[in-house]
Amino acid sequence: MTTLLHISDTHFGTERPSVMEALVRFAQSEAPDCILFTGDITQRARRHQFAAARRFIGRLSAPVIAVPGNHDIPLFNLPARLLNPFGNYRRYIGRSLEPQFESPTLQILGVNTTRPSRHVDGAVSSRQIARVSDQLRAAQPGQLRVVIQHHPVRAIEQSDLHNLLIGHEAAVPAWVDAGMDLLLAGHIHLPYIRPLQGHSGRQALTVQAGTALSSRTRGETGNSLNLIRYTPPREQQNVTRRCMVERWDFEADRDAFCLADRQTQVFT
Repeated sequence: MTTLLHISDTHFGTERPSVMEALVRFAQSEAPDCILFTGDITQRARRHQFAAARRFIGRLSAPVIAVPGNHDIPLFNLPARLLNPFGNYRRYIGRSLEPQFESPTLQILGVNTTRPSRHVDGAVSSRQIARVSDQLRAAQPGQLRVVIQHHPVRAIEQSDLHNLLIGHEAAVPAWVDAGMDLLLAGHIHLPYIRPLQGHSGRQALTVQAGTALSSRTRGETGNSLNLIRYTPPREQQNVTRRCMVERWDFEADRDAFCLADRQTQVFT
């Protein structure tokens, strides 16, 4: 079994120390193969916030694959936003804004949906859609095919419709038809799982993460994270791939992340 830990919207600068310690303990206990970080790592893209995030990442035992969010580029420092918007991100988190990871059981493709020209909204270009589609079609039969980005492609609340990724109407069916199984995102601090449909009738899932560490929680929705357990197909059987997605919520009285929901999906 392959295990992925999905965290998002830590907003370092507003992190809750007790929740951070619980997350470190959780990661040590579950020992995921990869940790997927879907943006808004910092609150205001300042150096000391990225440095704190780097120290946190250094305490995690698994490789971290991250993409930036809109909070990870300067808001008030206009020269930096215009001339070097991802400077601090690259210095502390990673040089690539669209990292990739591949193993016999995984294909992970990062998509940078953050645009310095926009305040909050994210967008995906036709070039990005084509690149990801080509890579998905080249995946191996036993791989779980995962796209990670910051901005959501489906909403469950009317108030979140304006937060949807610009260009999602073209990207989602193209990627589902090309073989995408999961699309992981954050941004709105609301965890949920919803189906995605391709033009061919094929289905995938979008998995939204809440804020993992920040005090900037949404209403009654507290800190949470997702754990993905993937069972690849056996060599002698049909290529049926089973994936279990779990949501774990932080419970203050137990000082720990506790299982809140579980959903199983079979991909063909």
